[in-house]
Amino acid sequence: MRFILFLCISCLFLNCEDKQSKQKNKIEEPKTETVKEKVKTVIPKKRKYPKLNDKNAMDFFLKFEKENPENKVRITTDFGDIDILLFEETKYHRANFIFLTKQKYFNGTQFYRVINNFMVQAGSGDDMETGRKRAHIGRYLLPADTKRGFKHDRGVISMPSSEIDNPHKLASPYEFFIVQQHGGSHFLDGDYSIFGRVIKGMDVVDKIAAVETEEGDWPVKNVYIRNVEIIE
Repeated sequence: MRFILFLCISCLFLNCEDKQSKQKNKIEEPKTETVKEKVKTVIPKKRKYPKLNDKNAMDFFLKFEKENPENKVRITTDFGDIDILLFEETKYHRANFIFLTKQKYFNGTQFYRVINNFMVQAGSGDDMETGRKRAHIGRYLLPADTKRGFKHDRGVISMPSSEIDNPHKLASPYEFFIVQQHGGSHFLDGDYSIFGRVIKGMDVVDKIAAVETEEGDWPVKNVYIRNVEIIE
């Protein structure tokens, strides 16, 4: 009787142990959660103005000059401020300068050609940023506007011809020069478009003209335009 009871208890124990063993050996599969990835749609910014070229630039500036009548700017340099009055008579060149000012193109460019007792030339640079700005704004030239009766007197601001070989002396829109020579540089009359004059800060122009230069008339120490802003 005791033996039968022992067998019953043993069988019950083994059965329980087998169940526990199966539970221990059971491997639970990891729960996976479906994660929905949010994809951000990048919407390119719309251009406020068209990319300029030789075909659309004149029509663009004809409209721009009517909507943007400002004619006084302040050029902040490493040597001080130069205030410029832009002439109403040369409307395309005035509009171009105001447009580039509003685009902040000139900020960070340099006075890259300096000849004492002649002129200081600015609006370019030796960095990638200047090229990037030009690529964004566009590639275009401005027609010469030399028959307004203006002379290359000391303090006038004029536009150099493009380096591109062209018979009409089309102007490079991104660059300008200020006549620093006492008595003026009248041998330039008729060849370059005068579109403004310095009304304050010729002492700053003289300081820039006096800096040491290397080959190509580039200043040994870069002279930067820190900011150009419209003052009226």
